[in-house]
Amino acid sequence: MTTGGGTLRRIDDGDLETVRRWRNHPKVRAASFTTHEIGAAEHARWWRAVRDDPDREVLLYEHGGEGAGVVAFTGLTGGDAGATWGFYLDVDGLERSGRLLEAWFGIERAAVGHAFGPLGLRTLRGEVLAGNDAVRRLHRRFGFTEVGSYLRDVDGVPREVVVVRLDREEAP
Repeated sequence: MTTGGGTLRRIDDGDLETVRRWRNHPKVRAASFTTHEIGAAEHARWWRAVRDDPDREVLLYEHGGEGAGVVAFTGLTGGDAGATWGFYLDVDGLERSGRLLEAWFGIERAAVGHAFGPLGLRTLRGEVLAGNDAVRRLHRRFGFTEVGSYLRDVDGVPREVVVVRLDREEAP
């Protein structure tokens, strides 16, 4: 499915090692709620848990015809009221090609389009570590509003998390 800014498709078993490599990039781990390197067994357990879960959807983002990132939605079985999403990119590949910045915009555009298009959501929420200024700015650029914050344990350290929200009628 193409949704303004790139193509999103369901992840399948053949994507798992690539997705794990992207997720284990030091820059991705530093911006995540789980910062340790994810091993193959842990990744396989995660995949078994999400693959057929109707409450979740995990999609591969293709940018310029190549795999470039992952978009994950959770909370999908609560009706059209809303869900939560997150994303990460193939930092190494996109930096090498000089397309990292455009892929950031593309993945956000595609995720928002998918949420309010095919998923039919009214509200899209996300959570960002407070120190992740680049992603907070990106979300604001797409119309997300910061609606609160809370402390969350991230590998034994309390970290501030900012909650963002975008309603369908405010989407670009």
